[in-house]
Amino acid sequence: MDPVISPASTAQPAAPPASTSTDQLKGSLGATGITAMVVAAAAPLTVLTGIAPLAIAIGGIGAPAGYLAAMVVLAIFAVGFTTMTRVTGGAGAFYSYVTLGLGRSFGAAAGLVAIMSYNALQIGVYGLLGLQFQATVARLTGLVLPWWLYAVAAIAVVWALGRRGIDIGAKLLGVLLAAETAILVVLVVSILAKGGANGLHLTSFSAPALTDPGLVGILGFCFAAFAGFESTALYRREAKDPERSIPRATYGAVAFLGLFYAFVVWAVIQGLGDTDARAAAGANPVALFTAVMDRYAGAWATDVMAVLVLTSVLAAQIAFHNAINRYSFTLAKDGLLPAALGHAHPRYASPARAGAAQSVLAVAVVVVAALVHADPYRQLVILVNTPGAIGVMLLQTLTSIAVVAYLRRRPDVSALVKWVSVLASVLLAVATGLLVRYVGLLTGAPTSTNVVLVAIVPAALLLGIVLAQVLRSRRPDLYTRIGGES
Repeated sequence: MDPVISPASTAQPAAPPASTSTDQLKGSLGATGITAMVVAAAAPLTVLTGIAPLAIAIGGIGAPAGYLAAMVVLAIFAVGFTTMTRVTGGAGAFYSYVTLGLGRSFGAAAGLVAIMSYNALQIGVYGLLGLQFQATVARLTGLVLPWWLYAVAAIAVVWALGRRGIDIGAKLLGVLLAAETAILVVLVVSILAKGGANGLHLTSFSAPALTDPGLVGILGFCFAAFAGFESTALYRREAKDPERSIPRATYGAVAFLGLFYAFVVWAVIQGLGDTDARAAAGANPVALFTAVMDRYAGAWATDVMAVLVLTSVLAAQIAFHNAINRYSFTLAKDGLLPAALGHAHPRYASPARAGAAQSVLAVAVVVVAALVHADPYRQLVILVNTPGAIGVMLLQTLTSIAVVAYLRRRPDVSALVKWVSVLASVLLAVATGLLVRYVGLLTGAPTSTNVVLVAIVPAALLLGIVLAQVLRSRRPDLYTRIGGES
């Protein structure tokens, strides 16, 4: 058996050495600032205009409840997670935490599941990006070009910026978040002011809506909509009062995203009407928000939203790409990915090789989708994103179990926190199991296709465990680095 790393183990991920730049950053961020950066990076406008229509089409008018359910479960999970950041000094993220709690074999497995999941989610969104660019350019100029052309161009832009180490800065993210929130508020207020399609009501939260089988099918995308909320822990050394601001920022990010998603989706359903919402979302999900905005706020607001959607999705892809590259870079240094991916660019000091590999993979997926005439939304987005959504939920479940295992050995942590962490593990495991059981509701694909999509996740998990054991026997120097910082 792989030994579990104890709280006092010298093999724990080490805190980075103090430096002048770190000292200057320390104490500069409060809970509100951290929350804003994390929420902005989640690109709520992209999630709502691009993925929420799918939630309505599959989950029906009860779709807002899916986001609220994910919010509640992740808020419970955050209790143990934020405690973990405190007792470990904020070292690492899911990859490190699984290693600390369950040992290096499961840590390696979590690392590969994360790489697979984040790549699937990011690459699948290029189908959505291509459609959104296609629709907006056609709306504003009348020029109609293939969706895949925009997707490949976006991949090239994202790769070039990532290679030069250029990321979306906190100030720009803040501006985008403010603009995205404002245009969605315009939409919601317009719908509420006009009383929706058939008057305002709360049937989205009625028993028939909440027992719709489709709600189980959208769980994965509801949870995936919060992807990245855990990055609040990465700002620990820059927080004014990390013992208070990191938990507050984490809860704040989860609460804002969950309530905002649920409220906007509920308002859009009001704008369409209970009877027509599901059908409209299923008929043309990419144009759903455009149609509702046109109807209630006017063409000017639709044009503004269309442009903001493009900046939002492109910024999200750049941020996601850079995060994946750094993850790949770390895993390559730890011996879990080819060593070539662990080399930084000699001039830009960026994880350029990892970025190039990720971009080549994205181009390959988009090109294959175009050649076989796959629907960029119903096949590229949904089918490619599905193993990513399942993987993220499994990763959160493993992390929650690891938190339980780690905190169990800490006498300075209250019993209440430990039991809440157990509850989070159970809830996440149940949600993941339900998603897998009813994945066909999400994909609409044949059973054979669903089996392959689901099997990708345990395959990545098993591969990580096998690689860890290989390193343990052949490269113990690399094995001891699993879950740590290179």
